[in-house]
Order: sequence, then structure tokens, then C-alpha cells
Amino acid sequence: MDFSVRSRTWEQMDDPNMEFDTLEAAYKDINRCNEWLGGESITINAVWDLIAQNPKTSYTILDMGCGDGTMLKKLAHFLDGKNVSYSMIGVDLREDVLHIARENTGNISNISFQKQDILKADSSFSCDILINTLTMHHFEEERIDAFLKKFVDLAKIGVVINDLHRSKLAYVLFKAFSFFFIQTEVAKNDGLISISKGFRKNELMGLAKKIPNVIHTVKWKWAFRYVWVMELNRLSNQ
Repeated sequence: MDFSVRSRTWEQMDDPNMEFDTLEAAYKDINRCNEWLGGESITINAVWDLIAQNPKTSYTILDMGCGDGTMLKKLAHFLDGKNVSYSMIGVDLREDVLHIARENTGNISNISFQKQDILKADSSFSCDILINTLTMHHFEEERIDAFLKKFVDLAKIGVVINDLHRSKLAYVLFKAFSFFFIQTEVAKNDGLISISKGFRKNELMGLAKKIPNVIHTVKWKWAFRYVWVMELNRLSNQ
């Protein structure tokens, strides 16, 4: 496999006709993998840094491509422990995925979900902090610029993107990890494809250069992730 360029292979979980039970089981596998490998803490720590630098009485947090809502659930529990007031909105294009998300976060009253195409979200989705976890790699090159512009337009404080590092080593290690610890064939297959569709730092920095008047920070994190934080600082008029 050629890791010098991003793959354009379609992932099984992108199939809108996938059986619900299969989809739900695959999400459980993915969440277990993210928890064990520290993927969720990357986003949580980056959001906390933005909050610490931008004190407010309450924060609106938007999760674009929220999937089954696990990231918002973990973030909510973290902020509760810090006594931070918040409201959260999860956005996804698929109603079956949002059904899982609502069940997953049903006891958290200040999390809501909306079905919406990310690229068509209007100003009603304006937020303080926008997060995006393991979603950007689903977009092809020709759509990523519009994807990022939408994020910057909607967020006031900052944007946190957490996505995969594309590398042969990551691919080989995940293949071995999934053999022992991932149960569903869908998650095994899509995990490998996701890595092949991930990013390298120079690619992210190239995208960042197209977004002026924003402070960009791109850092590599274990296990084979990049966290890209955009600081916008638009609170002065509030």
C-alpha cells in the first residue's frame, strides 16, 4: 500500500444501509479502542486548554460529525468534574447514528443532537468551541477546504480537530492490535482504511496556511494521532 498519498477507499460504516446492530457493534469496538489508546483524552485536554485560556460563565460546544455521541459524553463528564457550565450539540448526517447517540447520552440533559450536513450548517450552529474527532479523514481533498472554512466560521474561541496519522507503522500496529482486541470485522476493516486516509503533519500545516488570522497548533499524539487546534479569540464583542 502506498502511504505517500491519502487513500480514497470507501469505509463500510459509511454505508447508509448498514444494518443497525452491525453499526452499533462497530461503534462499541471503536470506542473501546479509543479509550484504551487514549484517543478521547486528546480532544478533552485540548478543549480544556481553550476553556482555561478563555474564561466564561458557560460554553457552547459543537461536535461536528459526532457519531454515537461518546466524545460528547466523555467531555461532559470531564467538565462536570471541573464545575464548568456548558451546552453541547452533536451534529451528524445519519439518523441511525444519532439514534445511538441519543441512547448513549440520554441521562445528560444539556447534550442535544441534530441531523445536518456539516457543509450546510448555518449560523444557527454558532458555538464557542467546535470539535471534530476522526471525521475529517472521511472527506476527500477537494472538500476539506470548505469543511475547515465552515468550522472557522462557526467557532468563536477555537476549533479542535483530532484525527489519524497516516503511516505504515500505524497500519501494521493497528492490524496486530485489532486481531486480539477488536471483535467486529467492520471495525477491523474500517480502522485500517481510516489510517490509510489519515494525514501527515506537512499536509495539515499546508491546510493551515490557507486559513489566515488564526493561531494554528499541530501536535503528534499517541497513538498515531494529530491534534490540530485553531485559536480564534472572537469573544471581545460579547
